[in-house]
Amino acid sequence: MANAAELLLPRRDLESSDLDAQRTVSMSPLISPAEVRRAYPIDDTHAQTVRTGRKATVDILNGADDRLIVIVGPCSVHDPAAAMDYARRLASHAADLADQLHVVMRVYFEKPRTTLGWKGLVNDPHLDGTFDINTGLRQARRLLVDITALGLPVACEFLDPITPQYIADLVSYGAIGARTAASQVHRQLASALSMPVGIKNGTDGDVQVAVDGVRAAGASHVFPGTDLDGRSALIRSTGNQDCHVILRGGAAGPNYGAESVAETLVRLEKSMLPQRVVIDASHGNSNKDHNRQIDVIADIADRVAGGEGGMAGVMVESFLIAGRQDLALGHADKLAYGRSITDACLGWDTTVTQLHGLAKAVAARRE
Repeated sequence: MANAAELLLPRRDLESSDLDAQRTVSMSPLISPAEVRRAYPIDDTHAQTVRTGRKATVDILNGADDRLIVIVGPCSVHDPAAAMDYARRLASHAADLADQLHVVMRVYFEKPRTTLGWKGLVNDPHLDGTFDINTGLRQARRLLVDITALGLPVACEFLDPITPQYIADLVSYGAIGARTAASQVHRQLASALSMPVGIKNGTDGDVQVAVDGVRAAGASHVFPGTDLDGRSALIRSTGNQDCHVILRGGAAGPNYGAESVAETLVRLEKSMLPQRVVIDASHGNSNKDHNRQIDVIADIADRVAGGEGGMAGVMVESFLIAGRQDLALGHADKLAYGRSITDACLGWDTTVTQLHGLAKAVAARRE
């Protein structure tokens, strides 16, 4: 009897299946982006939230809006219900602080791993190792539709180059992570995305790789991808002029300080790129201690209030309950509600305090 891999190969290729199916256990159909979009469509209200969210981000990056971008939310979403709980709370505060802050909720569905581990809601939505990606894609889009309905713009990190076709029309801010900043595939992807995209410095702290990524993503590219029907397609991009560097620290230490920001702005100027950065308060800048995000945010707030330029925004990892917890695959029912299962996050009450501190800094800068 033919094995599973052979059953999926054209009959004429069966005699050579040992050449390209040695390590493939199975292949199964992936639902198309068009099907998922039809199942969870957007209306004019959703579209307006996305347009407004993107425009505000671009205006702040370009200096036409003197507010501060604040991208805040869980390290990664594992529980859509808890994410919606967080979104409702955040939407209320975002409206109250809208004169000083442009708040965008961090809604990340793909988790890059240095070695192994849970890869995110899209990859394993049931948290049990079954990898029901078709369900994960549906859940991800439905959550973005529901959050956007609150009038709250969202930010996503793009890890897999196919995933954006399912959700990109709902995303106001995109990010390329530290592990993929040097990837040509991701730079090409960023060049075609319709929203502003931040590119992080490398995990080792290398900022030049992010600067180079911004420059590459700003250029036109032709590359293979998929269309909304899931077919292989040749994509031609115009280039994304709204890309920018995200400083997230690294193995060499934090890089959120005034000296590091100034050095990054010089690098951007030398590459003839707009001089603007977003600072990630977590990761290397907090030495992976979620509580140290408070120190980073306080320092940024002081410098914003003092008129330091170049800092367009800040990223904060935050959830309902502070810290993190370990996931035992297949035992999602044992998890505490509202606590991260990936990087540790600030708790909700602390997050509110940080948002108000940043808003006061913007007000002080205006004075």
